[in-house]
Amino acid sequence: MLPQDLSDCRPFLMSLHTPTPLLKQARQALLRNEELAISAVEQLPIELCPGLLKDAFKGRHTRIVKAMVAAWPFPCLPVGTLMKTPNLETFQAVLEGVDMQLARNFHPSRNKMKVLDLRKVCHDFWTIWTETEDEDCSSESRDEEQAVKVLPRYAVRRRLKVIAELCLRRILDEEQAYFLQWAQERKGSLQLCCAKMKICNLPLCTIKEILSVFQPWHIEELELHTGWDMSTLARFATYLGHMRSLCKLSIISIYKNTIGPGNRMADREGKFVRKLVSQFSRLHCLQHLSLKGIYFLRDYMKHILRCLRSPLKTLSITGYILSEYDFNYLPCCQRLWWLKHLTISGVELWALNPLPLRLLLETVAHTLQSLDLQGCRMEDSQLTVLIPALSRCTELTNINLYDNDFSAPILKDLLLHTDNWSKINGEQYPAPMECYDDSWCIDTGRFLHLCPELMDALRAKRQAKRIVVATNICRLCGVRCVYDLGPRLCLCWQ
Repeated sequence: MLPQDLSDCRPFLMSLHTPTPLLKQARQALLRNEELAISAVEQLPIELCPGLLKDAFKGRHTRIVKAMVAAWPFPCLPVGTLMKTPNLETFQAVLEGVDMQLARNFHPSRNKMKVLDLRKVCHDFWTIWTETEDEDCSSESRDEEQAVKVLPRYAVRRRLKVIAELCLRRILDEEQAYFLQWAQERKGSLQLCCAKMKICNLPLCTIKEILSVFQPWHIEELELHTGWDMSTLARFATYLGHMRSLCKLSIISIYKNTIGPGNRMADREGKFVRKLVSQFSRLHCLQHLSLKGIYFLRDYMKHILRCLRSPLKTLSITGYILSEYDFNYLPCCQRLWWLKHLTISGVELWALNPLPLRLLLETVAHTLQSLDLQGCRMEDSQLTVLIPALSRCTELTNINLYDNDFSAPILKDLLLHTDNWSKINGEQYPAPMECYDDSWCIDTGRFLHLCPELMDALRAKRQAKRIVVATNICRLCGVRCVYDLGPRLCLCWQ
C-alpha cells in the first residue's frame, strides 16, 4: 500500500499505460517532498521508478537518488547514462545507495538490482521505460555512441556486479579518485568489472594494484598510452594475456631503450618483444587492433598477425617504418580477410611494391568501409596499381589519401573509377603535385585552377556528399589550403 500522503497520486501510479502528463505530475509531487519520496520509495510502482530517478538526477536530489539506488526494483541499473555531466555529490549518492543495498534487506516481492552499470553510454533501458520526450539520447547521439543492449534478468548472484569504464592518469578527476578508493574497500563484497580501460602515463606498480581490484578478464577495451619502454611492457604482458574478453586493443608510443651495450641490449629487447607478441595468441575475442608509434613493429608485425586467433574488423598501423617482409605478408593473413576499417598512416610506402596492398584491398573489397592511407608518401605509379582494387570497394563510406604525392591526371583517373562508391560519405584527397612550386611552396593560382577541375570530373560520374582536396600543411602557418564547397586558403594567403 502507498502511504496516505500519496493518495492523490494513487490513480495515475497504478498502470504503465497512465498518460504521460499524470506520470510527470506524480514525479514532481514526489520531488517536492523528499521525505515522503524517500519513505515511499520501496512501495512505488516500478513504472514510476525510471522516470523519477532521471528527474532526481537532473534536479540533483541526492537523497532521493541514494534511496532509489538502494531499492532499485530492476535487475540492472544503467545509471552511467544519467551521469554524463560530472557531479561528485550525485555520484557519491549512487555509491552510497549501493552500500545501503549491501547492508540491509528489502521488500522480498521486488527483484533486487544485480548489475550497476556506470558506463556513460546510451542504454535501451531508458528508451523502454521513460517517455520519448524525456529521452536524453537523441537519435544523432545514438549513431555516434555505442548503444548498450538491455541486460537479461540475471539469476540471483552472491555479489552485485558493478560495471565501469576507467581512464587512469597520474592526476585523476574527483569521480574516478573517489570510485577507485570505494572499489578498493569493497572488492570482497562486489563483482567489480572494468569494461573499458585507458591507461595514460602510470607506473606499472599502480596498474598492478588496480588490476587486483578490476580483474583483467573482464576488460573488453584497452588503450595503453604509457610512454613505457619495452621491458616495462613485457612485465605487463602477462596481464594482457589474461584479458580473455578483450575485443579492442590500442597500444601507443612504446620507446626503445638505448642504454646499455648494443648486442646485449638487442638480445634483451628481442626477448621482451617475443614475450609480448606471444600473448596475442591468448586474445581469442580480439577484433580491433591499433598500433601507433611502436618501434619494434618493423621486425615483428608478421609475428603478431600470425598469433591472432579471430578475424580482425579493424587494423590501424600508424607512424613506423614497415618492412617489405611484413608488407608482403598482409594479403596472406587470413585474419585480415574480413576487415571493415584499415588504417596505414604515417607509414612510408613510396619505396615498396604496392601489389601486396592491392591484393589485400581486392580481398576485403566486399567488407571494407573505411580506408586511411594518409601520410604514406605514395606516388603516381603506386596509385595506378591500386586504382583497380579501390574501384571494387563498394562498401566504402570514408577514404583519406591526404599527404601523398599524386599528379592531377592520376587523381582524376582515380575519381573516374569510383562510380561504384554509392555509400561514400567522406572523401579526402591530396592536392595535385602541380599545386607546388620547385621549393614545395603552395602555388595558389594552380590550386584554385586544378581543384575545381577535379570536382567537376567527379560530379560528372556520381554525386559526392562531402569531398575535400587539401595541400600539405603549410610550413609557415601550420594550416592546409582546402577546397571543398569552395577554396579556403592557409593563413599565409589571407
